[in-house]
Amino acid sequence: MNNLIKSNLQYWLVEHPSILHFSWTEGQTPASTPLFLILALLSYLSLTLFLTRLPLSPINPALLKPISAFHNLNLLLLSLVMAVGCTLSILSSPNLLESILCFSLHTKPTGPLFFWAYIFYLSKMLEFLDTLFIILSGSIKRLSFLHVYHHATVLVMCYLWLHTSQSLFPVALVTNASVHLLMYGYYFLCAVGIRPKWKRAVTDCQIVQFLFSFALSGRMLYLHFSGSGCSGIRGWCFNAVFNASLLALFVDFHGKSYRNKMGQKDKRS
Repeated sequence: MNNLIKSNLQYWLVEHPSILHFSWTEGQTPASTPLFLILALLSYLSLTLFLTRLPLSPINPALLKPISAFHNLNLLLLSLVMAVGCTLSILSSPNLLESILCFSLHTKPTGPLFFWAYIFYLSKMLEFLDTLFIILSGSIKRLSFLHVYHHATVLVMCYLWLHTSQSLFPVALVTNASVHLLMYGYYFLCAVGIRPKWKRAVTDCQIVQFLFSFALSGRMLYLHFSGSGCSGIRGWCFNAVFNASLLALFVDFHGKSYRNKMGQKDKRS
């Protein structure tokens, strides 16, 4: 039974012809041009700014929460599929170390790993709806700079994974999709009226994710400079700066959110 499940997952998530023979071709693959990326970002930022300036009345929670729950459940399941699909694609590669850390120079964005990078890239546009639900709920205070900056810039990062055939992205994809399982699981439960006690764990895991990425980046850089080089190093440079900025913002958010709560508990006691 276990072997049957494993073989089915292997086929549908790695060896299916659409996945196995996937190729990112700029101008041919849907959503692959720089113009599309720019328009997507401008649309997201301008609509966010426009909607936050409108005197909108919050939508009735009885109507909004089921829609939000459906959205979060979709992203939870998609994150699970991406994490499993990319993990199986890594394990199926003939050179495991190369698949995880350092693509050889001139690697073309083809095959299962890049298929999941493409799905991950598209999923980041679906996540733009997170912002819309915050606005429609009337919780404008939750719409922080961190939220908008993260949603906008991560789309550029994912585009560069494909555009530059960036080394190290499979690890980032699996870890980020795994964290999103926890995050969208939390949001889904909140939307259906259950408020878990592990909200802080979501932020903690996001911070650990960045630290883990930096640790592996050190090894990737060693391989890059001691060998023939790793593919997509320019894309990695953008990724590294972006992750460093997110780490600083998340640490600041963590301190303000949970240190204040701890202080309030101490005063009550």
